[in-house]
Amino acid sequence: MINSHLVCPTPALPPQSLMNNTYSALKKRVREALLAEWASLFPTPGYYLHPPALSPRPFMGLGKFIAGRIHQMRARKSYLAAHPTWRSPNADTSCPRFGLEPETFEHAILSCPSRQHSRSRLLHGVTDVGPEAPLWSSLPLLKRLATFIGVTSMGFPPTMFLPTTPPSSPPFSLSPPRVPPRMFRVFRWLRYKVAGFSFLRLM
Repeated sequence: MINSHLVCPTPALPPQSLMNNTYSALKKRVREALLAEWASLFPTPGYYLHPPALSPRPFMGLGKFIAGRIHQMRARKSYLAAHPTWRSPNADTSCPRFGLEPETFEHAILSCPSRQHSRSRLLHGVTDVGPEAPLWSSLPLLKRLATFIGVTSMGFPPTMFLPTTPPSSPPFSLSPPRVPPRMFRVFRWLRYKVAGFSFLRLM
C-alpha cells in the first residue's frame, strides 16, 4: 500500500467563477489581438467606416438579395448615384429622385424627400446608419430597413427596371423537323426489316 505521507497533496481547483472569468478575459484579449493584427495586415479603405468583425453581421440573415444590397451600400459600392464605380468615376452623384443632394446611403435612407411616405410608414426608430448606430445590432430595426429597401427598390440594379422586348423570331421552331428523302427511305427499309423479322418469329 502507498504511504499517504509520501504523496504530495493535490492542489484544490480554483473556484468555477474564477475560471469562467479568466476564460472570458482571455477570449476577449485574443479577439482584440486578432482584430488588431487583421487591421494592420489588411487595412480597410478610408471610405469604409465599419470596423472588422469575427462573426457574421446580423443583417446577413435578412436574405441574400437584401443583405447584398446592404453590404454594397455600407461599402459605398452600390448602385446609388454617389457610389460611382471604376467604370464611371466622374458620373453625376446627385440623387435622381431629388436632384439637390448626392445620393449617399444616409440621404437615401434618412432624408430623401421622395421616399418620405415609405420612411414614415416603415422606418420607425431608424435615425442613424453610421457604424455605431443601434440599427446594426437590432433585429427589429433591420427588418424594417429590409422592408423599406424592398418597397422603394433602393440600390437595386438599374437593369431590373429596363423594359423587355420580345425577340423578333422564336428561339425554336414549333414545326417538326424535316426529314431528308434519303433518310426517310432508310427508316422505311428498317421498319420493313423489323416487321418481317417479327413475322418470322411468330411462324
